[in-house]
Amino acid sequence: MTKKRITSQDVADLANVSRTTVSLVLNDVAGANIPQPTRDKVLQAVKELGYVPNASARALASQQARAIGMVMTRSPEHIASDAFLPKIIAGLLNGIKEARFRLLIETVDGDNPGAYVELARAKHIDGMIILTPNTADQGLKKLQAMGIPTVLFGNMPGSALPYVQIDNRAAARKATQYLLDLGHRKIAFITNAPPSYSSAQYRLEGYQDALLGSGVPVRAELIEYGDFSPESGFAAMQKILERDAGFSAVFVASDNVALGAKSALSQAGLTIPGDISMVGFDDLPWAAFSNPPLTTIRLPALKMAARASQLLLEIIKEDGEVEETEINLATELIIRQSCKPLK
Repeated sequence: MTKKRITSQDVADLANVSRTTVSLVLNDVAGANIPQPTRDKVLQAVKELGYVPNASARALASQQARAIGMVMTRSPEHIASDAFLPKIIAGLLNGIKEARFRLLIETVDGDNPGAYVELARAKHIDGMIILTPNTADQGLKKLQAMGIPTVLFGNMPGSALPYVQIDNRAAARKATQYLLDLGHRKIAFITNAPPSYSSAQYRLEGYQDALLGSGVPVRAELIEYGDFSPESGFAAMQKILERDAGFSAVFVASDNVALGAKSALSQAGLTIPGDISMVGFDDLPWAAFSNPPLTTIRLPALKMAARASQLLLEIIKEDGEVEETEINLATELIIRQSCKPLK
């Protein structure tokens, strides 16, 4: 259950004024003639409670459109290279169009614990969907404490915020098991993101589960962390190759990162799947048309985004009192031509 959102009535009760007075102060209505001491009491109550005005209520009063925010904590460079993002945006728009909400796309500084609250106030949004939540992000804890309607696009350990996600661990286990079933035993692994991102940790755990379950030791020299971009995949693969650990396959937990890893292998004179078998993750549009077509884990991106927006709208409508706050969707292994069995 999510925490009940703080309302203008709560502010009115704390300041010992009417709800109408709170509205007049917060909307700075001309000619209201509210005494300055009363204004100060209202504003102090707002500060103490962490009250964020409801954008829907304002929309009804001002005839402005309602809105939710899609919030990203990643750098502009990562966002620009994210081929997964258009699917997410399309899915969110599909989820909110019938409710006549608009979508605002924003970035925040994850090092600023108050960034999300500031965003909610500045943009007058009803709630937000946060992509790629980071376990080091202190702002998420503040959101939860204040009851601002929020849905995470991916689960974060230790957080009670509602979320929509896939089972990253099971999906990574499935991808690695496919390579094991082809006879590979020396399997390298590159994550999709740094270790502070829960999806990277879950996918690493799934890779380890599959190896250990088949009696194959986990070798640290075959593991590197990516950072969302093809550049990070190139650098990670170069590090693995420099160690000369010897591997016949690699699981790259992001198609975007895999693009760079493929380039590093090619630069080293290695072919896919002739020398190295490769499995990706996401099933980005280019994966089916790469050379060779990439075997990968397919995420239901459109469905995930649509469910996230629907869940957020329900939380807004019901003031946080919703039954289902944990939504898990299935993935699928798409087999193409980037892997071969060992003889």
